[in-house]
Amino acid sequence: MRFGAFTPQGWRLDLVGIETAEQWPTILSVAKTIETAGYESVWVYDHFHTVPVPTQEVTYEAWTLMAALAAATDTIRLGQMCTCNGYRPPAYLAKVAATVDAISGGRLEMGIGAGWYEHEYGGYGYPFPKPSVRIGELGEAVEIMKRMWTEDEVSFDGEYYKLDGAICQPKPVQDPHIPFWVAGGGEKLTLNVAARYASYTNFASTPEEFQHKSEILKGHCEDVGTDFDAIVRSTNLNVVCEETEADVEDRIASIKGRYRPFIPEDRLDAVEKLFRPMAGTPEQLIERMKPWMDVGMSYGIVYFQEAAYDTSGLERFAREVIPALIQ
Repeated sequence: MRFGAFTPQGWRLDLVGIETAEQWPTILSVAKTIETAGYESVWVYDHFHTVPVPTQEVTYEAWTLMAALAAATDTIRLGQMCTCNGYRPPAYLAKVAATVDAISGGRLEMGIGAGWYEHEYGGYGYPFPKPSVRIGELGEAVEIMKRMWTEDEVSFDGEYYKLDGAICQPKPVQDPHIPFWVAGGGEKLTLNVAARYASYTNFASTPEEFQHKSEILKGHCEDVGTDFDAIVRSTNLNVVCEETEADVEDRIASIKGRYRPFIPEDRLDAVEKLFRPMAGTPEQLIERMKPWMDVGMSYGIVYFQEAAYDTSGLERFAREVIPALIQ
């Protein structure tokens, strides 16, 4: 079992109350804590407007953070969960990613997905086509990025993108190229893209859903002739990790309190439901991880909403939960 962790960046209202001048130092401090605690990777989200509702609270841009973290960390791998394909032309994104990979000494993970947050698309003036088009664009984009990283000059005549002699130098440090994480569980299209290109996938919110999506992915792999077992299957987990059950309840209450100024009271229960399944003591969390492991999830990316204010849960999970799962 492998683990990465998200550093706060504001998207999930996790920098509320921190002055602007202290936000980047906070993001970096948590990232370095993730690094020293023993997680394999540090992650950010690729979004522009906060959730569960757009607010005037900050959301730091993902690829700017990738470059900054590449220069400011030493060993930890760097990922986005996940880059929205529609926000950047794929040839440009390939260039950005190759640059970050070079800056980091070959530590980049390429998370990519079709995108979903319509409010951002409209707000920033991006077209928001139907899902089949967005996923069609995703498939072409991944092919373009792979070619940009492995070929000297790329021309491409697709349905959605066209290139005429694009050059990407520097090439990524990683050989043969930066690994793709194709995120999303769309059964007909997204998981087909994953079967063709992904080294990693990321989907599902329950072990039962994970098992089902895995079977669909396996079928696509058989259809396109790729090795299902070679694809690492991951999921994201919202975690509360406290010493006692009373502490767990206090932490959930504090998380709800952080959301309370921004969303109606009747939506706070939905916030709690996001965290409740993986809220517990270390012993409880070890047991709750086992059903995920039983269905083949071998890489968890954990999120601690309070990390900007208190990293004890993040560190406790690394110290007491992870070792029990990798023995």
